[in-house]
Amino acid sequence: MEGLAMLRQFIAQFQYFWELYGTLPYHHWCLLGLDNTSIEDDLSIIETGRKHRAFKMIEANRSLPIKRPRRETNRKRKSCIICSTKAMEPHIWKDLPEDLFEAVIAKLPIATIFRFRLVCQKWNSLLTSRSFSQHFAEAQQVLYPWFYIIDHENEGNNSVMYNPSLKKWHHPHMPPLLQKMIVLPVTSAGGLICFLDMGHRNFSVFNPLTNSFKSLPARPVYVWSRVAVGMVTINDGYKILWLGCNGDHEIYDSTENRWTHPGNIPPTVKLPLSLNFRSQPVPIESKLCFMRSDPDGILTYDVVSGAWKQFVIPLPRHLSDCALAESGGRLMLVGLLTKNAASCVGVWELQRMSLLWKEVDRMPNIWCLEFYGKHVRMSCLGNQGRLILLSLRSSQTNRLVTYDVSKKEWRKVATGRVAPCGARQWVVWGTAFNPCPAAVA
Repeated sequence: MEGLAMLRQFIAQFQYFWELYGTLPYHHWCLLGLDNTSIEDDLSIIETGRKHRAFKMIEANRSLPIKRPRRETNRKRKSCIICSTKAMEPHIWKDLPEDLFEAVIAKLPIATIFRFRLVCQKWNSLLTSRSFSQHFAEAQQVLYPWFYIIDHENEGNNSVMYNPSLKKWHHPHMPPLLQKMIVLPVTSAGGLICFLDMGHRNFSVFNPLTNSFKSLPARPVYVWSRVAVGMVTINDGYKILWLGCNGDHEIYDSTENRWTHPGNIPPTVKLPLSLNFRSQPVPIESKLCFMRSDPDGILTYDVVSGAWKQFVIPLPRHLSDCALAESGGRLMLVGLLTKNAASCVGVWELQRMSLLWKEVDRMPNIWCLEFYGKHVRMSCLGNQGRLILLSLRSSQTNRLVTYDVSKKEWRKVATGRVAPCGARQWVVWGTAFNPCPAAVA
């Protein structure tokens, strides 16, 4: 039966050439017994040529095939499309069940759904429905996170998004309220990005795919110093935690739309915290992990139980500009190794039993030579999911690099017109997020 299926496929290709050229291809074929049902008879297709004169041949025109004009071919193809369109009777398709329509739309590529809301108001409102959210969660399997990046080159918020699957940059529109102040993307969860203004007072949540936006209520506690911000999804909403070096902290619950102060940090945690603000907190299940120094280690907070825990974990030697990352529930560390005039990016994984960092990979040496003898700074622009985005810059070089944790693969990101021209340093802030059109701020 497998041979018969292959034969049928070949006959279909044969008919395609006949319709396209008006004659047989240069190699002519004689077909014997195609009406029989046996495989042996169906496979009696014999190529004619000088070595096969013993077989009875069906002579055909030996002139070279003449290809029909493309305009004529397109005209036939267009007529077929019109015929198929006429077959789609409106009185049938207008009653297509909405849940079936949502199931089909949910299987479109993320980049297509990104433009989907521009068709009409009904389709735009479809993205916020609960049923579409369920269809999308079942249909989509996002392999890589996207990255949302902001720079302030022209004293404003210049935002771009990078889709690593298609290696493509997008230019999203920011809400008018965010355009009025200088903001930073500080964390993300469930397809939503959390922004904090430079005064560390105003929080906002935004879905860049659907423009769903929400300005969070004013905080009852004003903190003028820098804060670390983490975000996790809980049930049908999300929670945001900000933490200061003196131990002050608050939690925002989207289901209640208010900030609360859950209590004081236990005395077992050493204060001040000396938080590493270059490292965004990473979520692992219901816990938020913060990076701290003096002593070097990890501070965790469980948003469900409200428990704080501190782990003293020494950092690798000669490490700077380090940041936490998460991949598949594993806690990772990425940082810049600098010794003498050489600089290289290394990746470590936390061993749960020994609570020590184990090196798993380094950036290729040929890439490290590009920064030899230069003062290099590194920023982690995305630290969630199987892909990590790093920004490496010196006085003459701006470089974006991705690292695939599962494949241990390094790739350079083509910035094109995204990065400024010339030798200026491109100072950017960013965060990773899982694109989800159904996420509502």
